[in-house]
Amino acid sequence: MRHVVALTARGAEFTELLVEVFRVNGLLLAAGDRLAAPAGLTSARWQVLGVVDHGPCTVAAVARTMGLTRQAVRQTAVGLVREGMAEFRDNPADRRARLLALTPRGRSALRRVERAQAAWANETADRVPLDDLRAACGTLRDLADLLER
Repeated sequence: MRHVVALTARGAEFTELLVEVFRVNGLLLAAGDRLAAPAGLTSARWQVLGVVDHGPCTVAAVARTMGLTRQAVRQTAVGLVREGMAEFRDNPADRRARLLALTPRGRSALRRVERAQAAWANETADRVPLDDLRAACGTLRDLADLLER
């Protein structure tokens, strides 16, 4: 016989939050793909370029920042390099772990998406009270900190 653990009120609410986060994640990825497409990017490529925009870094560092696997980021990085939006550079700190860096073409594509995202974010956020946005963001940060432990 299988023993099922009943959810507490908080456990049930947390489960509801997870379902909503998964749903919103899918919607955000679809919106990101629509915003990024005119620049020749996908949401995944946009995210990787956004991380590398802060400076060249290894695929492993990008993966840690984004909470993804190295394999997924490596595949995206290779595509970006093939398209001329990024390049691999030698890493003076570790010959085995090359650095991923933006090219001028990648920087231009990223800036195009950032402009479109800013307009979309402003329009979308105008429909939600600022205090609600801050509370949601704070809750998600707290949950991320809790889950990272």
